[in-house]
Amino acid sequence: MFEILFLGTSASAPSAHRGLSSHIVSHNEHRFLVDCGEGTQRQILQSGKGFKRLTHALITHGHLDHILGLGGLLSTFLRWEAIEEFHVYGSRGTLERVRTLLFDVVLRGKKTPMPLHLVEITPGVIFEAEDFTVTAFPVSHGKADSLGYVFEEKSRRPFLAEKADALGVPFGPERKALVNGEAVTLADGKRIMPDEVLGDWEKGSKLVIVGDAGRVDNLIEVCRDADAVVIESTYMDEEADMAKQFSHLTARMGAELAQKAGVKKLILTHISRRYRGRDVLAEAQTIFPNTIVARDFDTFVIKKEI
Repeated sequence: MFEILFLGTSASAPSAHRGLSSHIVSHNEHRFLVDCGEGTQRQILQSGKGFKRLTHALITHGHLDHILGLGGLLSTFLRWEAIEEFHVYGSRGTLERVRTLLFDVVLRGKKTPMPLHLVEITPGVIFEAEDFTVTAFPVSHGKADSLGYVFEEKSRRPFLAEKADALGVPFGPERKALVNGEAVTLADGKRIMPDEVLGDWEKGSKLVIVGDAGRVDNLIEVCRDADAVVIESTYMDEEADMAKQFSHLTARMGAELAQKAGVKKLILTHISRRYRGRDVLAEAQTIFPNTIVARDFDTFVIKKEI
């Protein structure tokens, strides 16, 4: 399963109750910062999560409300926080702006106490661990060189403990070997094959973070059957023309995407100060009932629904 913590949920500028775009996605010991709007480091401290193991930042695009917090975060790392390394992932266009912010404004010739890597990425798998992957995909958002991110657990075969018990497989390394697909020989000489104690392949949980977008027709397949999709909702349908003009979405558009893609849960963020959260929610829920409008410091556990 994945956990997502919303640090900032406002569009373009902060409000009294919402900070600028930033989330932390966690999976076991791995933590990813997705976007880093102004004030993100304070939100991290306010959340109580701290900076430990926060070594990967995935940036959706280079607009200022999604990157300005990187300057403050790096400044803090230079002074107080000891982390082993820091990776910032983004498209070429995004990293051009990030590079200027970090190297020309913050560092100005100084060296960082830890390795700082700006990792230019294109659509495809950008991070792989033993049990999950992170994949980038293209997003249409005006002239911005934008990417979204899919966090997806690898398919697995569940261990059928009752079958192992019936076959006399003891607890310990034998069971671990079978889970890893290796045959084992028991003390009495009986040989047990993995297929005897493993169930059918099951897909893992899938979390899609779109970021800002101006259209949804090209996102249906990447969001297909996701357990949760996080997407912007800068406008409401009454201002659909303005949403189109500025390459943003309405709550209705996000809900229609979730409906067409067979999404399990829709989480709306990037909320304009002109709207009340409950009004945004009402518009989306008329089309897709399992919708949530995220607030700062909301945390959701995303797991495969059985």
